[in-house]
Amino acid sequence: MRDILIRHADVVVTMDDHRRELAGSDLLLRGGKIAAIGHGLQAPGAEVISAQGCVVTPGLVNTHHHLYQTLTRAVPGGQDALLFGWLKTLYPIWARFGPEEMFVSAQVGLAELALSGCSLSSDHLYLYPNGSRLDDTIAAAAEVGLRFHPTRGAMSIGESEGGLPPDALVEREAAILEDMIRVVDAFHDPREGSMCRVGLAPCSPFSVSRDLMREAALLARDKGVMLHTHLAENDEDIAYSLAKFGVRPGQYAEDLGWTGPDVWHAHCVKLDAGEIDLFARSRTGVAHCPCSNCRLGSGIAPVRAMRDARVPVGLGVDGSASNDAGNLMAEVRQALLLQRVARGADAMSAREVLEIATRGGAQVLGRNDCGVLAVGKRADVAIWDMAGIEAAGAWDPVAALVLCGPGRVRDLLVEGRRVVAGGQMVTIDVGRIVERQTALARRLRG
Repeated sequence: MRDILIRHADVVVTMDDHRRELAGSDLLLRGGKIAAIGHGLQAPGAEVISAQGCVVTPGLVNTHHHLYQTLTRAVPGGQDALLFGWLKTLYPIWARFGPEEMFVSAQVGLAELALSGCSLSSDHLYLYPNGSRLDDTIAAAAEVGLRFHPTRGAMSIGESEGGLPPDALVEREAAILEDMIRVVDAFHDPREGSMCRVGLAPCSPFSVSRDLMREAALLARDKGVMLHTHLAENDEDIAYSLAKFGVRPGQYAEDLGWTGPDVWHAHCVKLDAGEIDLFARSRTGVAHCPCSNCRLGSGIAPVRAMRDARVPVGLGVDGSASNDAGNLMAEVRQALLLQRVARGADAMSAREVLEIATRGGAQVLGRNDCGVLAVGKRADVAIWDMAGIEAAGAWDPVAALVLCGPGRVRDLLVEGRRVVAGGQMVTIDVGRIVERQTALARRLRG
């Protein structure tokens, strides 16, 4: 792999332990890592990328997504529904998916993320109709070139047993556990610099049994992988937990072994003070999905309180059926705005929310090798051109990146390899996959 020298960045936002911002700095990338940061670096034979007029940040980290949902954006009947009604509208459509739908929608979703500066994404795939497998999305990510943390999700309690999903979309719990073992053994790479780590992710407390939640936690710890699920997303979610289990979601999670630094929960909009304290003490992570929470009317997650308590928090775009975009930089701005709406204009700064989107997300996903621009860390680098109309007249380029844009990255490198160059994907043919995605969506509409 050829060395890459990024030269003369207006500002390098390191997100290192001292949160240094380096003016007029260079970065040298070698062997998938950051080899040097400083002024006037020399690297004979290296490919040179000029970053003059640019802000350079760590690649953004997406901690929650349902990539398959890029095929079901803006679906009539689900546009104005709360969570449970929205799910009931979409489940019958998702039941018609197969391996091609999973693969193509994952490529579209990952490309959209890459163009918004994301270098590392998780994915929560919890339904497997018509022969679909987690393998389909893993293959898509390998072609796109993003660092990937797919999770083997599951639903096992259908409508006939009091669950929310239709019976046709649930699986036998023995088969779920068997396939969880298969995908971890086949794809999980725990090494530093890994391009693929696998997690286990029963969908939610209203779609799987207590037994499956408990068994998945035991299996994850035996295999050394992380755990993920939805938790405390809205008032309906809290009411369900109290009615079915007699406890709030945080207590339910703790009782089943679903707290700790190897666990992260999506949404957590309705966590109360006791649950925030539990997550802080146990170092349980949270994937905050501000746009989806707004779209579904779920509420404003108490991110300020979580951060003050030292709960690990990252950002997520959530699925494109409930967002409906997959632009991670848009989530950064929305996260800041929501905390200010809830708590006042000084509730969160542009730099803090950018930290949540980089270093914070990497921490949530257990990736101490990512999310920071420092010697020895992985060479996941986003270069943002601040010379466009979006940031024209901006006095503070780092704050401007969050507050006004651009929302599209100029260059993105993952493991020192170009994924985006000049604002365009270089690893896949975006026009071709969008054309295929459009055809698949038409077929689903009938």
